[in-house]
Amino acid sequence: MSQASIVEFVRELYQTNDFIPLHAPKFDGNEQKYVLETIQSTFVSSVGKFVDEFEKKIESYTGSAKAVATVNGTAALHASLYMAGVQHGDFVITQALTFVATCNALYHMGAEPIFVDVSPISLGLCPKAVDEFLTQHAIVTDTGCMHKQTKRPIRAVVPMHTFGHPVELDELIAVCRKWNLTLVEDAAESLGSFYKGKHTGTLGDFGAVSFNGNKIITTGGGGMVLCKTAELGAHTKHVTTTAKVPHPYEFYHDEAGFNYRMPNLNAALGCAQMEVLEQYLIEKRELASRYQDFFAKGDFKFVVEPEYAMSNYWLNAVICPSAQARDTLLKQTNESGVMTRPIWQLMHRLPMFKNAPRGELTQSEHIEMHLINLPSSPISI
Repeated sequence: MSQASIVEFVRELYQTNDFIPLHAPKFDGNEQKYVLETIQSTFVSSVGKFVDEFEKKIESYTGSAKAVATVNGTAALHASLYMAGVQHGDFVITQALTFVATCNALYHMGAEPIFVDVSPISLGLCPKAVDEFLTQHAIVTDTGCMHKQTKRPIRAVVPMHTFGHPVELDELIAVCRKWNLTLVEDAAESLGSFYKGKHTGTLGDFGAVSFNGNKIITTGGGGMVLCKTAELGAHTKHVTTTAKVPHPYEFYHDEAGFNYRMPNLNAALGCAQMEVLEQYLIEKRELASRYQDFFAKGDFKFVVEPEYAMSNYWLNAVICPSAQARDTLLKQTNESGVMTRPIWQLMHRLPMFKNAPRGELTQSEHIEMHLINLPSSPISI
Protein backbone atom coordinates (compact mmCIF):
# COMPACT_ATOMS: atom_id res chain seq x y z
CA MET A 1 0.00 0.00 0.00
CA SER A 2 1.54 3.31 -1.07
CA GLN A 3 1.29 6.60 0.78
CA ALA A 4 -0.21 8.12 -2.37
CA SER A 5 -3.01 5.54 -2.41
CA ILE A 6 -3.99 6.55 1.13
CA VAL A 7 -4.29 10.19 0.05
CA GLU A 8 -6.37 9.16 -2.97
CA PHE A 9 -8.63 7.04 -0.79
CA VAL A 10 -9.30 9.84 1.70
CA ARG A 11 -10.07 12.27 -1.12
CA GLU A 12 -12.49 9.74 -2.58
CA LEU A 13 -14.18 9.39 0.82
CA TYR A 14 -14.76 13.13 1.12
CA GLN A 15 -15.20 13.71 -2.62
CA THR A 16 -13.05 16.82 -2.71
CA ASN A 17 -9.66 18.03 -3.91
CA ASP A 18 -9.69 20.83 -1.32
CA PHE A 19 -7.95 20.73 2.05
CA ILE A 20 -9.37 17.98 4.27
CA PRO A 21 -9.21 18.79 8.02
CA LEU A 22 -8.84 16.24 10.78
CA HIS A 23 -12.29 16.80 12.27
CA ALA A 24 -14.53 19.70 11.28
CA PRO A 25 -17.87 20.55 12.94
CA LYS A 26 -21.11 20.22 11.01
CA PHE A 27 -24.00 22.66 11.36
CA ASP A 28 -26.93 21.41 9.33
CA GLY A 29 -29.69 21.49 11.96
CA ASN A 30 -31.29 24.16 14.14
CA GLU A 31 -28.03 25.79 15.25
CA GLN A 32 -28.69 29.20 13.71
CA LYS A 33 -32.32 29.22 14.85
CA TYR A 34 -31.51 28.47 18.49
CA VAL A 35 -28.52 30.82 18.69
CA LEU A 36 -30.59 33.64 17.17
CA GLU A 37 -33.34 32.94 19.69
CA THR A 38 -30.77 33.28 22.45
CA ILE A 39 -29.53 36.62 21.10
CA GLN A 40 -33.05 37.95 20.74
CA SER A 41 -33.85 36.94 24.31
CA THR A 42 -30.73 38.82 25.57
CA PHE A 43 -29.98 35.85 27.86
CA VAL A 44 -26.63 35.01 26.29
CA SER A 45 -24.53 34.31 29.39
CA SER A 46 -24.95 31.71 32.11
CA VAL A 47 -28.70 32.12 32.62
CA GLY A 48 -31.16 30.93 30.01
CA LYS A 49 -33.41 28.07 29.04
CA PHE A 50 -30.94 26.34 26.74
CA VAL A 51 -28.51 25.54 29.56
CA ASP A 52 -31.19 23.56 31.40
CA GLU A 53 -32.41 21.95 28.17
CA PHE A 54 -28.90 20.91 27.16
CA GLU A 55 -28.24 19.32 30.54
CA LYS A 56 -31.52 17.40 30.31
CA LYS A 57 -30.73 16.18 26.79
CA ILE A 58 -27.36 14.87 27.95
CA GLU A 59 -28.94 13.20 30.98
CA SER A 60 -31.52 11.50 28.79
CA TYR A 61 -28.97 10.35 26.24
CA THR A 62 -26.27 9.12 28.62
CA GLY A 63 -28.41 7.88 31.48
CA SER A 64 -26.56 10.11 33.92
CA ALA A 65 -28.41 10.97 37.14
CA LYS A 66 -27.42 14.61 36.68
CA ALA A 67 -25.42 16.43 34.00
CA VAL A 68 -23.84 19.79 34.80
CA ALA A 69 -22.80 22.07 31.95
CA THR A 70 -19.41 23.77 32.16
CA VAL A 71 -17.39 26.22 30.12
CA ASN A 72 -15.07 23.52 28.71
CA GLY A 73 -14.01 19.92 29.16
CA THR A 74 -11.00 20.74 31.34
CA ALA A 75 -13.29 22.63 33.73
CA ALA A 76 -15.61 19.60 33.79
CA LEU A 77 -12.71 17.32 34.71
CA HIS A 78 -11.39 19.77 37.30
CA ALA A 79 -14.83 19.97 38.91
CA SER A 80 -15.12 16.17 38.80
CA LEU A 81 -11.82 15.77 40.64
CA TYR A 82 -12.86 18.36 43.21
CA MET A 83 -16.15 16.57 43.80
CA ALA A 84 -14.32 13.23 44.01
CA GLY A 85 -12.33 14.52 46.98
CA VAL A 86 -8.94 14.87 45.30
CA GLN A 87 -6.80 17.16 47.44
CA HIS A 88 -3.52 19.03 47.29
CA GLY A 89 -0.63 16.58 47.54
CA ASP A 90 -2.61 13.53 46.42
CA PHE A 91 -1.48 11.14 43.73
CA VAL A 92 -3.91 10.24 40.94
CA ILE A 93 -3.28 7.33 38.60
CA THR A 94 -3.79 8.06 34.92
CA GLN A 95 -2.30 7.28 31.54
CA ALA A 96 0.72 8.96 29.99
CA LEU A 97 -0.92 8.49 26.59
CA THR A 98 -3.49 11.28 26.80
CA PHE A 99 -4.16 14.88 25.87
CA VAL A 100 -2.50 17.32 28.25
CA ALA A 101 -5.84 18.56 29.64
CA THR A 102 -6.15 15.36 31.69
CA CYS A 103 -2.98 16.16 33.59
CA ASN A 104 -3.56 19.92 33.67
CA ALA A 105 -6.75 19.34 35.62
CA LEU A 106 -4.81 17.24 38.13
CA TYR A 107 -2.08 19.88 38.38
CA HIS A 108 -4.52 22.64 39.15
CA MET A 109 -6.01 20.52 41.93
CA GLY A 110 -2.53 20.43 43.47
CA ALA A 111 -2.40 16.69 42.75
CA GLU A 112 0.31 14.76 40.93
CA PRO A 113 -0.17 12.09 38.27
CA ILE A 114 1.18 8.57 38.42
CA PHE A 115 1.54 7.33 34.87
CA VAL A 116 0.57 3.75 34.07
CA ASP A 117 0.54 1.95 30.73
CA VAL A 118 -2.41 1.62 28.36
CA SER A 119 -4.11 -1.50 27.08
CA PRO A 120 -3.64 -2.63 23.47
CA ILE A 121 -7.35 -3.48 23.49
CA SER A 122 -8.62 0.05 24.15
CA LEU A 123 -5.56 2.36 23.95
CA GLY A 124 -6.80 3.57 27.35
CA LEU A 125 -5.67 2.88 30.91
CA CYS A 126 -4.86 -0.80 31.45
CA PRO A 127 -6.48 -2.33 34.57
CA LYS A 128 -3.80 -5.01 34.86
CA ALA A 129 -1.02 -2.42 34.72
CA VAL A 130 -2.78 -0.32 37.39
CA ASP A 131 -3.11 -3.33 39.70
CA GLU A 132 0.51 -4.35 39.14
CA PHE A 133 1.77 -0.85 39.91
CA LEU A 134 -0.30 -0.64 43.10
CA THR A 135 0.80 -4.11 44.24
CA GLN A 136 4.41 -3.01 43.96
CA HIS A 137 4.15 0.57 45.22
CA ALA A 138 1.04 0.96 47.43
CA ILE A 139 -0.71 -0.31 50.54
CA VAL A 140 -4.26 0.11 51.81
CA THR A 141 -4.49 1.72 55.23
CA ASP A 142 -7.34 2.79 57.50
CA THR A 143 -7.37 6.14 55.72
CA GLY A 144 -7.20 4.80 52.16
CA CYS A 145 -4.61 3.88 49.58
CA MET A 146 -1.08 5.12 50.27
CA HIS A 147 2.06 5.34 48.14
CA LYS A 148 4.65 3.35 50.11
CA GLN A 149 7.73 5.39 49.22
CA THR A 150 6.35 8.90 49.82
CA LYS A 151 3.54 8.08 52.32
CA ARG A 152 1.24 10.28 50.21
CA PRO A 153 -2.39 9.31 49.46
CA ILE A 154 -3.31 7.80 46.12
CA ARG A 155 -6.81 9.15 45.80
CA ALA A 156 -8.28 8.35 42.39
CA VAL A 157 -7.92 6.70 39.01
CA VAL A 158 -8.59 8.69 35.83
CA PRO A 159 -8.83 6.67 32.61
CA MET A 160 -9.26 8.51 29.32
CA HIS A 161 -11.37 6.86 26.61
CA THR A 162 -8.85 7.39 23.81
CA PHE A 163 -10.40 8.51 20.51
CA GLY A 164 -13.78 7.45 21.92
CA HIS A 165 -12.88 3.78 22.54
CA PRO A 166 -14.07 2.77 26.03
CA VAL A 167 -11.52 1.34 28.44
CA GLU A 168 -12.04 -2.00 30.21
CA LEU A 169 -14.30 -0.51 32.86
CA ASP A 170 -15.46 -3.61 34.75
CA GLU A 171 -11.87 -4.62 35.40
CA LEU A 172 -10.86 -1.07 36.29
CA ILE A 173 -13.77 -0.69 38.70
CA ALA A 174 -12.71 -3.95 40.39
CA VAL A 175 -9.17 -2.61 40.82
CA CYS A 176 -10.51 0.64 42.28
CA ARG A 177 -12.62 -1.26 44.82
CA LYS A 178 -9.67 -3.47 45.76
CA TRP A 179 -7.45 -0.45 46.43
CA ASN A 180 -10.12 1.92 47.80
CA LEU A 181 -9.81 4.42 44.94
CA THR A 182 -12.35 6.73 43.30
CA LEU A 183 -12.91 6.34 39.55
CA VAL A 184 -13.28 9.54 37.52
CA GLU A 185 -13.73 9.00 33.78
CA ASP A 186 -12.16 11.42 31.33
CA ALA A 187 -14.86 10.94 28.71
CA ALA A 188 -13.92 14.10 26.81
CA GLU A 189 -13.68 12.22 23.51
CA SER A 190 -16.40 9.63 23.97
CA LEU A 191 -19.86 11.17 23.74
CA GLY A 192 -21.84 8.51 21.92
CA SER A 193 -19.62 5.62 23.10
CA PHE A 194 -21.06 2.77 25.14
CA TYR A 195 -19.44 0.15 27.36
CA LYS A 196 -21.59 -3.00 27.49
CA GLY A 197 -24.65 -0.86 26.81
CA LYS A 198 -23.81 1.87 29.34
CA HIS A 199 -22.61 5.28 28.25
CA THR A 200 -19.04 6.19 29.08
CA GLY A 201 -18.71 8.66 31.92
CA THR A 202 -21.57 7.07 33.87
CA LEU A 203 -19.80 4.04 35.37
CA GLY A 204 -17.35 5.99 37.48
CA ASP A 205 -18.28 8.31 40.31
CA PHE A 206 -17.97 11.23 37.88
CA GLY A 207 -17.32 11.65 34.18
CA ALA A 208 -16.19 14.65 32.15
CA VAL A 209 -17.28 15.31 28.55
CA SER A 210 -15.96 17.91 26.09
CA PHE A 211 -17.79 19.85 23.37
CA ASN A 212 -14.77 21.56 21.84
CA GLY A 213 -14.99 22.52 18.17
CA ASN A 214 -13.30 19.29 17.06
CA LYS A 215 -15.49 16.91 19.07
CA ILE A 216 -18.31 14.76 17.70
CA ILE A 217 -20.76 17.54 18.58
CA THR A 218 -19.72 21.03 19.61
CA THR A 219 -20.91 24.00 21.62
CA GLY A 220 -17.94 26.02 20.36
CA GLY A 221 -16.33 25.53 23.75
CA GLY A 222 -17.97 23.63 26.55
CA GLY A 223 -18.05 20.57 28.75
CA MET A 224 -20.31 18.53 31.00
CA VAL A 225 -19.91 16.73 34.31
CA LEU A 226 -21.81 13.45 34.48
CA CYS A 227 -22.75 12.65 38.08
CA LYS A 228 -23.66 9.27 39.55
CA THR A 229 -26.41 10.57 41.85
CA ALA A 230 -28.80 13.50 41.82
CA GLU A 231 -27.40 14.64 45.17
CA LEU A 232 -23.84 14.77 43.84
CA GLY A 233 -25.18 16.51 40.75
CA ALA A 234 -26.87 19.21 42.79
CA HIS A 235 -23.65 19.90 44.68
CA THR A 236 -21.63 19.91 41.45
CA LYS A 237 -24.04 22.42 39.92
CA HIS A 238 -23.76 24.55 43.04
CA VAL A 239 -19.98 24.56 43.20
CA THR A 240 -19.51 25.21 39.47
CA THR A 241 -21.83 28.23 39.59
CA THR A 242 -19.79 30.15 42.22
CA ALA A 243 -21.52 28.32 45.12
CA LYS A 244 -24.10 31.09 45.37
CA VAL A 245 -26.97 30.36 47.74
CA PRO A 246 -30.25 31.11 45.90
CA HIS A 247 -31.84 34.41 46.90
CA PRO A 248 -33.86 37.03 44.99
CA TYR A 249 -31.18 39.67 45.44
CA GLU A 250 -28.63 38.87 48.18
CA PHE A 251 -25.15 37.57 47.27
CA TYR A 252 -24.07 34.86 49.68
CA HIS A 253 -21.67 32.06 48.78
CA ASP A 254 -21.22 29.15 51.18
CA GLU A 255 -18.00 27.64 49.79
CA ALA A 256 -15.15 28.56 47.46
CA GLY A 257 -16.72 27.67 44.13
CA PHE A 258 -15.77 27.93 40.48
CA ASN A 259 -17.18 30.15 37.78
CA TYR A 260 -17.45 27.30 35.28
CA ARG A 261 -20.92 28.14 33.96
CA MET A 262 -21.66 27.39 30.31
CA PRO A 263 -23.11 30.43 28.49
CA ASN A 264 -26.64 30.09 27.13
CA LEU A 265 -25.28 30.86 23.64
CA ASN A 266 -23.12 27.76 23.73
CA ALA A 267 -25.89 25.63 25.19
CA ALA A 268 -28.21 26.67 22.35
CA LEU A 269 -25.67 25.31 19.90
CA GLY A 270 -25.44 22.12 21.94
CA CYS A 271 -29.21 21.56 21.93
CA ALA A 272 -29.24 21.75 18.14
CA GLN A 273 -26.23 19.45 17.85
CA MET A 274 -27.84 16.84 20.10
CA GLU A 275 -30.75 16.64 17.66
CA VAL A 276 -28.38 15.33 14.95
CA LEU A 277 -25.95 13.33 17.10
CA GLU A 278 -27.42 9.96 16.14
CA GLN A 279 -26.99 10.74 12.44
CA TYR A 280 -23.40 11.83 13.01
CA LEU A 281 -22.71 8.55 14.81
CA ILE A 282 -24.09 6.57 11.87
CA GLU A 283 -21.94 8.55 9.44
CA LYS A 284 -18.82 8.16 11.56
CA ARG A 285 -19.27 4.41 11.94
CA GLU A 286 -19.68 4.14 8.17
CA LEU A 287 -16.47 6.11 7.71
CA ALA A 288 -14.64 3.83 10.16
CA SER A 289 -15.94 0.77 8.33
CA ARG A 290 -14.57 2.05 5.03
CA TYR A 291 -11.19 2.79 6.59
CA GLN A 292 -11.13 -0.68 8.13
CA ASP A 293 -11.83 -2.34 4.77
CA PHE A 294 -9.18 -0.23 3.06
CA PHE A 295 -6.41 -0.92 5.57
CA ALA A 296 -7.23 -4.63 5.74
CA LYS A 297 -5.33 -4.94 2.44
CA GLY A 298 -1.94 -3.88 3.80
CA ASP A 299 0.38 -3.76 6.81
CA PHE A 300 -1.17 -0.67 8.40
CA LYS A 301 -3.42 -1.73 11.31
CA PHE A 302 -6.66 0.23 11.66
CA VAL A 303 -7.75 0.78 15.28
CA VAL A 304 -11.17 -0.78 15.88
CA GLU A 305 -13.53 -0.61 18.83
CA PRO A 306 -13.11 -3.26 21.57
CA GLU A 307 -15.48 -6.22 21.36
CA TYR A 308 -17.26 -5.16 24.54
CA ALA A 309 -17.99 -1.64 23.33
CA MET A 310 -19.70 0.52 20.75
CA SER A 311 -17.41 3.44 19.99
CA ASN A 312 -18.22 6.81 18.49
CA TYR A 313 -15.00 6.55 16.43
CA TRP A 314 -14.31 10.20 17.24
CA LEU A 315 -10.86 10.11 15.66
CA ASN A 316 -9.94 7.26 13.35
CA ALA A 317 -6.43 5.94 13.83
CA VAL A 318 -4.01 3.59 12.16
CA ILE A 319 -0.92 1.87 13.59
CA CYS A 320 1.91 2.12 11.07
CA PRO A 321 4.31 -0.80 10.53
CA SER A 322 7.31 1.31 11.57
CA ALA A 323 8.20 4.73 12.94
CA GLN A 324 9.69 5.58 9.54
CA ALA A 325 6.44 4.66 7.79
CA ARG A 326 4.58 6.88 10.24
CA ASP A 327 6.84 9.86 9.54
CA THR A 328 6.61 9.35 5.79
CA LEU A 329 2.81 9.12 5.87
CA LEU A 330 2.53 12.23 8.05
CA LYS A 331 4.71 14.21 5.67
CA GLN A 332 3.04 13.10 2.45
CA THR A 333 -0.55 13.46 3.62
CA ASN A 334 -0.07 16.92 5.09
CA GLU A 335 1.88 18.13 2.07
CA SER A 336 -1.00 16.84 -0.08
CA GLY A 337 -3.64 18.83 1.84
CA VAL A 338 -4.95 15.85 3.80
CA MET A 339 -4.57 16.57 7.50
CA THR A 340 -3.19 13.75 9.63
CA ARG A 341 -1.40 14.00 12.93
CA PRO A 342 0.61 11.90 15.35
CA ILE A 343 -0.74 11.05 18.75
CA TRP A 344 0.16 13.28 21.68
CA GLN A 345 3.63 13.13 23.19
CA LEU A 346 3.57 11.04 26.34
CA MET A 347 2.91 13.20 29.36
CA HIS A 348 6.12 12.33 31.19
CA ARG A 349 8.07 13.84 28.29
CA LEU A 350 6.61 17.27 29.07
CA PRO A 351 8.61 19.49 31.45
CA MET A 352 5.86 19.92 34.06
CA PHE A 353 5.29 16.18 34.47
CA LYS A 354 8.77 14.77 33.85
CA ASN A 355 9.33 13.83 37.50
CA ALA A 356 5.96 12.17 38.05
CA PRO A 357 6.10 8.52 39.21
CA ARG A 358 5.41 6.00 36.49
CA GLY A 359 5.29 2.33 35.77
CA GLU A 360 6.42 0.54 32.63
CA LEU A 361 5.05 2.32 29.55
CA THR A 362 5.98 -0.14 26.82
CA GLN A 363 2.61 -0.13 25.07
CA SER A 364 2.26 3.65 25.35
CA GLU A 365 5.71 4.20 23.83
CA HIS A 366 4.97 1.87 20.93
CA ILE A 367 1.71 3.63 20.13
CA GLU A 368 3.37 7.04 20.42
CA MET A 369 5.90 6.08 17.76
CA HIS A 370 3.53 4.31 15.35
CA LEU A 371 0.02 5.83 15.47
CA ILE A 372 -1.49 8.38 13.10
CA ASN A 373 -4.93 9.98 13.26
CA LEU A 374 -6.83 10.19 9.98
CA PRO A 375 -9.49 12.67 8.80
CA SER A 376 -12.61 11.82 10.79
CA SER A 377 -15.32 14.36 10.01
CA PRO A 378 -18.70 12.65 9.45
CA ILE A 379 -19.26 11.72 5.81
CA SER A 380 -22.50 12.01 3.85
CA ILE A 381 -24.10 8.61 3.24
